[in-house]
Amino acid sequence: MSVITEPTTAAMAALQASLHSQCMLCGADHPQGLRLAFNTHADGHVEALFPCDRLYQGYTGYLHGGVIAALLDSAMTNCLFAHGRAALTGELNVRFLKPIIVSRPAIVSARLAKSLPPLFYMEADIRQNGHIMAKASAKFMEAWSKVSRRTFIA
Repeated sequence: MSVITEPTTAAMAALQASLHSQCMLCGADHPQGLRLAFNTHADGHVEALFPCDRLYQGYTGYLHGGVIAALLDSAMTNCLFAHGRAALTGELNVRFLKPIIVSRPAIVSARLAKSLPPLFYMEADIRQNGHIMAKASAKFMEAWSKVSRRTFIA
């Protein structure tokens, strides 16, 4: 893996504020958002605590699969932010290993597996009670020009 930049919480916060403040999962400005707080670790991975509120269940007692996929995707996006990159999900593969029980906290984490800018290979998982309950791999494509982070490359 080639390191893009040293991962920092400051880089993550800056990209969240400028590009992602309305995200329903981690955006600080989304009125009904979850406001997940991702922490950056020295090895480059990010983590956030998700309380698994019953509001997000699918089958009674279990977290909805779409919410699981969204959590994994959000973690990978925030991991890229920590590395100073903003990219869009191009491909997302989710493996549901065990049902995630609501009303029990879970940890969602993500790491950069391989960097070949503008393409980034990401991995993420959700753990509950120390067990991996779901995991994902994804390809992200950098989509903003260096001139303006708000301008999509055509």
